[in-house]
Amino acid sequence: MAKELLLEIGTEEIPAAFMPKALKDMERIITREFSEKRIGHGLIKTMGTPRRLILSVEDVNERQEDQLLEKMGPSTKVAFDEEGKPTKAAIGFARGQGIDVSELEIIETPKGEQICSRKKITGEDTKTILSDLLPQFILSIPFRKSMRWMDLDIRFARPIHWILALFGDKIVPFSIENITSGNTSRGHRFMAPEPFDVNNLEDYLEKIKERFVMVDSGERKNIILDESEKAAKDVSGFVLENESLLEEVSFLVEYPSVVRGSFDREYLALPKEVLTTTMMKHQKYFPVVDEHGDLLPYFITINNTLARDPSVVTRGNEKVIRARLADARFFFEEDRKIPLEDRLEDLKDVVFHSLLGTSYEKVMRFKNLASYITQKVRPQVEQSVDRVALLCKADLETQMVCEFAELQGVMGREYALIQGEDPIVAKAIYEHYLPVSAGGDLPETDEGSIVSIADKMDTIVGFFGINLVPTGTADPFALRRQALGIINIIINKDYRFELDELVDKSISIFAGKLKKTREETKSDVMNFLKGRFENQLISQGYAYDVVDSVLSEGVSDIVQSLKRVEAMEAFKKHPDFEPLAVAFKRVVNILKDFEGGFIDPSIFDSNAENNLYHVFIDIRETANGCIDEGRYSEALSKMAGLRKPVDTFFNEVMVMTEDEKIRLNRLSLLEDISKLFHRIADFSKIVTSA
Repeated sequence: MAKELLLEIGTEEIPAAFMPKALKDMERIITREFSEKRIGHGLIKTMGTPRRLILSVEDVNERQEDQLLEKMGPSTKVAFDEEGKPTKAAIGFARGQGIDVSELEIIETPKGEQICSRKKITGEDTKTILSDLLPQFILSIPFRKSMRWMDLDIRFARPIHWILALFGDKIVPFSIENITSGNTSRGHRFMAPEPFDVNNLEDYLEKIKERFVMVDSGERKNIILDESEKAAKDVSGFVLENESLLEEVSFLVEYPSVVRGSFDREYLALPKEVLTTTMMKHQKYFPVVDEHGDLLPYFITINNTLARDPSVVTRGNEKVIRARLADARFFFEEDRKIPLEDRLEDLKDVVFHSLLGTSYEKVMRFKNLASYITQKVRPQVEQSVDRVALLCKADLETQMVCEFAELQGVMGREYALIQGEDPIVAKAIYEHYLPVSAGGDLPETDEGSIVSIADKMDTIVGFFGINLVPTGTADPFALRRQALGIINIIINKDYRFELDELVDKSISIFAGKLKKTREETKSDVMNFLKGRFENQLISQGYAYDVVDSVLSEGVSDIVQSLKRVEAMEAFKKHPDFEPLAVAFKRVVNILKDFEGGFIDPSIFDSNAENNLYHVFIDIRETANGCIDEGRYSEALSKMAGLRKPVDTFFNEVMVMTEDEKIRLNRLSLLEDISKLFHRIADFSKIVTSA
């Protein structure tokens, strides 16, 4: 008979950012544990609020599945003597398996008859297993940060106050330090704090809701959205949607209650990002906008209780936002008094990194690098790129950015516009930070794109040069994101330049600050960029072997590398694709240790090699022309014409003949064919059935 498992871990308020991952990890861990323990079960569900993590599992079997352990022993010839009596080998094997010799079985195998030990292990009661499993499960839930409390020798996201653990209607008994499991839960901290007994999952869900706790975050989100939209509609507005804020707020409350507040219209004169950052990032408020997306002087906040007098809550929140916006306005007005260019000197006192110098030095480095890129891709915007590079970090020393770090770039753009800079320059100052997240918006302007690449490349080269590189999941300087940013900007803008030359240039600008040699730094950076590009392509659905075959030929020209991957992916559908790959692998194997030579058609002594040579010469000229112009699909279609001549060549010609002159001539022909294919990809890395 199957039963429900209900586990509730009651805690002090867990940070909202911890909750989504914790709930996913709980499901992952319990699924693995039940599989390993051979416990059959139905649907697993996790729920949570700031004060509780909840796990429910339907249809959990009352007993483990029985297990049959089978162990093969020696052959019967070794296990029994001529009289059929067990030998020392059989006796020792039986002893090792914990059974009597008489219990050994003889079975037929491909190797002949062997003795075998078969033991049936009867499954334990699930409730007994859960008493050991659940405390281990609870303490194995990973958190970004955990803590100790009192003098207890355990760690968790926040102190644990109670544990509800029921299998069916029975308590699963266990203890974690001074906390003993039971059948008791607690309601809302303020509106229903008293403990209450629980009989089962259905009983729990009914009683917890009566006590002002919504355990399902999806339900809380829906209420927040619905009630917020109603409150915004009352002032002819709409809630500014933000999924990440909605999720965060849903894990800040157990019983959401919507409150609408307002602020003085005069604050709408501040840049929109200042207002939204103040409301969303710092106060967790939802801004209200009109039908055009322009801000209205209202906000929506989510309370965790039902207020006796909502007007008191409204006035309190309005007082807080008024103070925050007054500070922002003061910072904004003060910052405008000093031109951005005059703030450059202040960057000399800001340390970017102790080994890489100040922020001013960084600006000068990537300004130089941006000029180099501009000459390669868009010489006509050199003057504006130079201006963007010079000013793009100046807002770091403004009061507004010091108070609201999220506004770096945004305030640079706003102050640049106020001070009369070219609107393109102002826009690019903001854009050079893009993308700010994986899959985020990319710069639209060439100025923003070029300076963004230069800034990010300076950062990557610098940290790799002092050996501060990403390890495992740790990437404190966001180098992976910045590498992907470089790659995606180059693709988006169709920039054609050699990435390895850019890395060389960046290394040279550091002028002795790097710990590693130029060669080591360049190799590490290029491998890192290649790895990021490779991961991105595979995540986009390109076959691993196709990506590997193309990128093994180098990633210096990102745009062309992508085009080659696309062409190869399409060419996989061609009937000659796999036979070509198989033949190419054979070519590569034959050419091992071959140092190169010249083809002399006059000494061909068979129709097969003569035909291959002439077909190759005809194809090479056309294919090379297509490759030079980036028409890789056309080149591959043309190169597919080599499939039959190559097959015939291998079927009829002995390449490694004893005649050295003929052997080297044939190897030279194959090498030239190999070089043509290598201009697109290393076909030997393609996975084939043969």
